[in-house]
Formats: sequence, structure tokens, C-alpha cells
Amino acid sequence: MSRENEILDSLFNHTIEGERDPVVALTKEAVQLGMDPLVTLFDALIPALEEVGRLFEEGSYFVPEMLVAARAMAGAMDILRPLIAETGAKPVGKFVMGTVKGDIHDVGKNLCNIMLEGAGFEVIDLGVNVTEAAFVEAIQKHQPDAVGMSAFLTTTMTMFRPTIDAIEKAGLRDSVKIFVGGAPVTQEYCDHVGADGYAPNGSALVRELKRQLSVA
Repeated sequence: MSRENEILDSLFNHTIEGERDPVVALTKEAVQLGMDPLVTLFDALIPALEEVGRLFEEGSYFVPEMLVAARAMAGAMDILRPLIAETGAKPVGKFVMGTVKGDIHDVGKNLCNIMLEGAGFEVIDLGVNVTEAAFVEAIQKHQPDAVGMSAFLTTTMTMFRPTIDAIEKAGLRDSVKIFVGGAPVTQEYCDHVGADGYAPNGSALVRELKRQLSVA
């Protein structure tokens, strides 16, 4: 086996285990060897996060394991992001993400962001406690394909509807897909507030987003 293939295999395994330092070291070595950053991303890192998502959905992994794997992936992305930009590779889509007004929880949002970026999306993270007006302004400024709204509390997920109403009032509703998620959110609540999609975790979000945007 060539050293390049050894690096890809090791990156896959260390990412699944959430071992950030080895992932960063291997990514740096891949760059030094002149490996294509897109190969490193699509042949090792993305498959690793997809496997982590699968393990989470089957109940073998939990949020802590998801977090450390995502952080390991983020370490590699810090190195690869500028190199991928230099290749001229276009993102598969643009996604605006934020935790709704009144809510400062961001763990789930950050996990989704890393998985979206790893899947090839450009992510604009608005942070937490994002007002309706800020979502509208971000859509006007960035013209994304989709918007994600996160809420961790039953008291704050009620902000989905006013935010969607504000987007509609601004004449932007037909230009974006709207996704909602968070601990108390369900598909039924997604339907109730008029969002386009719901995802219980990052890997499910990537799958559903790709499906709705017809992205391979």
C-alpha cells in the first residue's frame, strides 16, 4: 500500500475515533506529499463523518462521540479549506445557519455546520440568538440555497414561525429552502410551522438537503 493510501485509511479511522491531533498531522503530511485536497476530503474525511452519522443513527454513537469526530474533521478543514479554494472547486450549495432569537445553544448547530461544510456546502453561520431581521438580512446578502434554524428549547422553537413569516413578508420565501432542527423539534412541528425540511442530526440534514436541492 502506498503512503498516500495509508494516509487516507488512517485519516478515516482517526476521524471516526475523534482523534484531532493525528487527523491534523496526517492532513499536513498529505499536503506536504502534494496530495489533492479534494481527494483527502472526499476519500477519507467525508466518508468518516458519514460513518459517524450512521453510528449515531443506529445508537452506537452519542453526541459526545459526534462532537469529537466533528472537531477532528474541523482541524483538517482548517488546513484544507484554503487549498480547496485555490483549486477553484465550486461549493455544491450555500447554507445560512443560526440559532433562533432567545436561544444561545450552539452544539447541534455547530455539528451540522461542520458536516455541511465537509459535504461541500458553503456555510454562513449567524451564531446564536439570531433575530428574524438578521435571518432576512442574511438571505438578502448571501442569497443562499437554504436556511437552517436551530432551537434547543420548547420555548424558543416557537420562533420558527415568526422568522419564516418575516422571510415570507420580505418576499424571499420562494427563493430558499428552510430547515428546522433541535432537541425538541419533530417532523410534525416542522410541518406545523411551514418549513421545508426537518433533520434530527447533521448527517440527516446533509442527506435531506442534497435530496431537496437535487445535489449528488
